[in-house]
Amino acid sequence: MNQLIQWRKLNGDRVKIPIEDEVRSVIVREKQAGNELKVCIGTDSQVKGKEIEFATVIVFIRKGKGGFMYINNEITQQKMSIKQRMLVEVSRSIDVAYQLCRIFTLYNVDMEVHADINTNPNFKSNDALKEAMGYIMGMGFAFKAKPDAFASSNCANKIVQ
Repeated sequence: MNQLIQWRKLNGDRVKIPIEDEVRSVIVREKQAGNELKVCIGTDSQVKGKEIEFATVIVFIRKGKGGFMYINNEITQQKMSIKQRMLVEVSRSIDVAYQLCRIFTLYNVDMEVHADINTNPNFKSNDALKEAMGYIMGMGFAFKAKPDAFASSNCANKIVQ
């Protein structure tokens, strides 16, 4: 991922260093404070007229002590089917997970990729479930879909609404 992607904290503060450096320093700080971490990465999108807004989040969970997240938003005017949009969401999450996975491995931090795709076949997003699951697991990442995919379904969802 290139340096042009702008990450921010939930409070709006911009991350002024590469996200890899920010994540590394956060992990070191949290581990020194005695916190056990888990990271969940997810993306959600919302169609707004002729635009689609995507929000990708990196959610840090301090086991038993709350959590915090980093956010990236992007807007595109490309027209997409719902299946295509679901797979673009997954692709964005995988890009971030792949960029950061060496750091998580180095510091022994569990990581999951969350997909905002419904496991119930009555929902349109379910059309992308098999491809998304194969894509994420094929990259070697742990996979969660709705209702367990809170990083995409709740955290990123709040950003694009």
